[in-house]
Amino acid sequence: MRLENRKAIITGAAQGMGGTITRTLAGEGADVFLTARTLEPLQKVAAEIRAMGRKAEVATGDVTKEKDVESIVAAAKSFFGGRIDILVNAAGATGPIETPVWEIVAEDFEALLRKNVVGSFLPIKHTLPTMIQQRYGKIVNIGGGSGMRGYRNRAGYSSSKWAVRGLTRTTALDVGEFNINCNAVMPGIVETPRMENLCRVKAEKRGWTYEQVYAEYVSEMALARVTTPQDVANLVAFLASDDSRNITGQEVVVDGGWAV
Repeated sequence: MRLENRKAIITGAAQGMGGTITRTLAGEGADVFLTARTLEPLQKVAAEIRAMGRKAEVATGDVTKEKDVESIVAAAKSFFGGRIDILVNAAGATGPIETPVWEIVAEDFEALLRKNVVGSFLPIKHTLPTMIQQRYGKIVNIGGGSGMRGYRNRAGYSSSKWAVRGLTRTTALDVGEFNINCNAVMPGIVETPRMENLCRVKAEKRGWTYEQVYAEYVSEMALARVTTPQDVANLVAFLASDDSRNITGQEVVVDGGWAV
């Protein structure tokens, strides 16, 4: 129970990695406020959390819209009785797949940066005043292994994840004096429906089979195994806990050795 009675906001909390992260933080003792764009999946996860004996509340909204984020953070603060101890930015998008940079539609590139970068910046901006006031906070941004290296035919996605690194490091410098940690988790390919779609689209564009694309990813990993959502959630729980009290401004990679 490393997070007993801590109060956590998780964006993108309903499905995939976000849902697993939410359940894991609650399993470590945190009360959670879940947000995403669709209500029904949020309610399902919240019901599971309450069955675990932890408090949970939900709110829908778009993390790229400042008014939505202001409302979400205010609702979370009220639900938690004035505290916000943890923020996990798990909302994100994939963007163009298997598309060279000269073929990317500018609007798609901009939309992806807005989702993955602005969608992390705004929750940080509006959560920090509370964390600064209480002189405590843990911010964990979900980046990606493509923010550690170049990623052929994924310029938009890679650019957005490199930007998350810069946001993470600079935030850590800005808020360290207030006893606030800010780190990024950098997953590689994660066993989720998003990975399935990625492999499917790559296979279609290359004229390969799904299995060939999947095997190519695995062959690039030192451990030759795909990361699971639980692998990511375990790292998030560590960075959200006081076990990581002197770690900040870092990118912690969990990818089976893909970016090595």
